[in-house]
Amino acid sequence: MTLRERVERLIATPAFQNTVMAVILFNAVILGLETSRPVMAEVGPLIETLDGACLAFFVVELLLKLFAQRTAFFRSGWNWFDTIIVGIALVPAGQGLSVLRALRILRLLRIVSVAPRLRRVVEGFITALPGMGSVFLLMGIIFYIGAVMATKLFGGDCAACSPEQAAQFQDWFGSLGASLYTLFQIMTLESWSMGIVRPVLEVYPEAWLFFVPFIMLTTFAVVNLLVGLIVNSMQDAHNEEADAATGSYRDEVLRRLEAIESRLPPK
Repeated sequence: MTLRERVERLIATPAFQNTVMAVILFNAVILGLETSRPVMAEVGPLIETLDGACLAFFVVELLLKLFAQRTAFFRSGWNWFDTIIVGIALVPAGQGLSVLRALRILRLLRIVSVAPRLRRVVEGFITALPGMGSVFLLMGIIFYIGAVMATKLFGGDCAACSPEQAAQFQDWFGSLGASLYTLFQIMTLESWSMGIVRPVLEVYPEAWLFFVPFIMLTTFAVVNLLVGLIVNSMQDAHNEEADAATGSYRDEVLRRLEAIESRLPPK
């Protein structure tokens, strides 16, 4: 057995993969500790040493994969992801580039590739993207129409408003951008009633005819469309995975039956 074959077998073993994931999790904890000033003041050199050891392990891991897989290494999206993250971590600190080193925490996303449930969530989300694009387009149209209406209805001169109310309405609906942001806040139901709608109702009693349908349409209809698309895609991905597992099991049973049949004496 050649050295390349040995390395290839090594990196394919569950023990090696579990070790990589353990180091990734450990490095995530170390990076979290680096954000604590009291911890860094107490054991800063140790934290930095452990961080450097984790980074060295990641470099060795990539080199082993590159040596074993050769050109196949570059056909894996996760290998590209790891290479970019490790490369960013190797950039010398200074001139503002130290901010990029914080992206090492993104290596934690590799857990998705080995956790079936998380992988199913990601696959469902990716599968739902085309349908989500249509829903986002519909939501954008609704928001644009609502923002134009809100700006014209509530963002203009208000003779019945106090100076404080007029300034407040200008902040909320004085421009198209401000109206878009305010309507987004209303859609998320963040202080939408007491914070925005009720003060508007004090001046414009009929404003509920605008806000209530807007909330019903966006919060309870369009947003639930997105949730439904993602759930449906996740279910499809789960069914495909189950079908593949069933097919593999059936093929294995058929192979064993054929092997048993071949051993039987002829009739």
